[in-house]
Amino acid sequence: MRRFHRLRHSVKLRLLVVFLLLAFAVAFIFIGGAQRAFTLGWKEAAQPLLADYLDRLANDIAPQGTPETERARALTERLPLVTVDISGPRVQWRSHPELPAGGWRRDAFHGRDAEQWEALVQRRTADGHRIEFGVDTSAAMARPRMLVWALLSLLLVTALAFGYLRRLLRPLDDIRAGAMRFGAGDFGQPIVLPPRRRHDELGELAATINTMGQDIEQMLQAQRALLLAISHELRSPLTRARLNTELLPETAEVNPQREALLRDLGEMARLINDLLESERLAGRHAVLQREPTDPAALAREVIDELAAVRPEAQRTVLRVAENLPPVPLDRVRMRLLLRNLLDNALRHAGDAAAPVELHLAHADGGVRFVVRDHGPGVPEERLSQLGQAFYRPDSARTRDAGGVGLGLYLCRLVAQAHGGRCEIRNAHPGLRVSVTLPA
Repeated sequence: MRRFHRLRHSVKLRLLVVFLLLAFAVAFIFIGGAQRAFTLGWKEAAQPLLADYLDRLANDIAPQGTPETERARALTERLPLVTVDISGPRVQWRSHPELPAGGWRRDAFHGRDAEQWEALVQRRTADGHRIEFGVDTSAAMARPRMLVWALLSLLLVTALAFGYLRRLLRPLDDIRAGAMRFGAGDFGQPIVLPPRRRHDELGELAATINTMGQDIEQMLQAQRALLLAISHELRSPLTRARLNTELLPETAEVNPQREALLRDLGEMARLINDLLESERLAGRHAVLQREPTDPAALAREVIDELAAVRPEAQRTVLRVAENLPPVPLDRVRMRLLLRNLLDNALRHAGDAAAPVELHLAHADGGVRFVVRDHGPGVPEERLSQLGQAFYRPDSARTRDAGGVGLGLYLCRLVAQAHGGRCEIRNAHPGLRVSVTLPA
């Protein structure tokens, strides 16, 4: 099943199969056509010649009308593949007693063909003897060198064709690897093909994909530059707005509007900080301030800080593996990662009775953070899009219910900056986000 699946999804293997089928088809048609042409040529030209030749051989064996065994023996010694069977009232002699009469494979002829063939190879003498000529097929079958060489030649041609085909389609592997790099956001290494391949169809395809990658990179850089500029420009007005809001009189009439405005301004400030942080982490020169960190202590600190803002965070279940060693981490970025993971889990836990879980485990000398909620989860077809900037599975949700779509994106960037990975899966029920960081 795996081989069939691989064949269906591999252009190189399918081309090889087509080549082999074409080779066998050509050989079959050629051999069939040659046999047909030989058959027609035999009936029209070769058969009369063979009949005249056998007449001469029969006259040579029986020059006086009676077959002579000495002449027949001399003939078979001169022509080793020819067999002679003599039967009649006076002479009973066979040149090859171990072979069937005539030496031919009589089962290959049927009906009228058998009668015609017997009439061709048999001769009658004047005194009533029958001379039948044949061919020693065992001698030909005992020398299968031609068949062996033909099979070896076919295997050699197939191997050479396969090697040339692999060499011809090798740029497809480079194009695929380059497309995967572009899809992962790495535009620094274009697709490079050998000079002799840059002007054929695959070379033109690689050049087109490189141009597309450059256009996408320029578009993303322009988008990042725009977001960065807007974020920087908004910080000063937000700071002034917050200061003016805090200077409002604290009265019973003003306090509700004042607190609501401060919450909105704080949310906007956090959004701007997340945008700036994502830009710093997404750049090629992201710098981490690593220091030996106890993952369990860091997790407890983040839970306590989040509980001060979201009381339901106090129910978070923390499970830590034994003998978990300190790991060199950027504490500021890891606080951001854990805060976003827990905040996302708390947002989407819904009315689930089970609390949010945070597991810390060993992972090949490093550490693995696993956050799980028991909410409704995410449709399977949308899991691959989680972790993209500004993506939310439910576009109709409000910002309070679903955020702006930067939380998991920042988590992925922080994990990649540490040389790790972020994996998102449905836990049935709920969502399971696993962040693995190497030592």
